[in-house]
Amino acid sequence: MTFNDYQTTARTTAIYPDLGSNYVYPTLGLVGEAGEVAEKVKKILRGGEEMTDEQQQEIVKELGDVLWYISNLATELNITLDELADRNLQKLLSRKDRGVLHGNGDNR
Repeated sequence: MTFNDYQTTARTTAIYPDLGSNYVYPTLGLVGEAGEVAEKVKKILRGGEEMTDEQQQEIVKELGDVLWYISNLATELNITLDELADRNLQKLLSRKDRGVLHGNGDNR
């Protein structure tokens, strides 16, 4: 499966107000789901133990929800996931080549 295949199929499961012109809904969903991932990791750290297979699978489920919201936000912004991934890698590789991968700020 490609990113674009995922994006096309994920879109068929999208049901929210003003679908096609509502970037706010998937943005808020993304924040919530990313928070759920962080919360699960935080609880593992708090427990001071190694991650169990069950905990790992729960995090993987939440990551899938994060992907769904990223996919639908990208669709709302009229960009494919393939293009989004390519742009991100080009940005990171450019930073690496210029020796600023570890720096601060968005535009480096």
